Amino acid sequence: MKEIMEYWPFLLPVIVIQVILAVIALVDLLRHKTYRFGNQFFWIIVVLFVQLIGPILYFTIGKRDS
Repeated sequence: MKEIMEYWPFLLPVIVIQVILAVIALVDLLRHKTYRFGNQFFWIIVVLFVQLIGPILYFTIGKRDS
């Protein structure tokens, strides 16, 4: 437990950033129905289960330009 507490100041910002990115990506996913690659179900799975990289992938290669 002591080891986790030593790394907590470094882990907390990463966790917060990941949650914020996932929420923003999910809101965008639910508002838009067209994607460059894949479908809505595929991108929801990627955003939720590929942690920090999933939302970044969605915004870079999945989201269709308006």
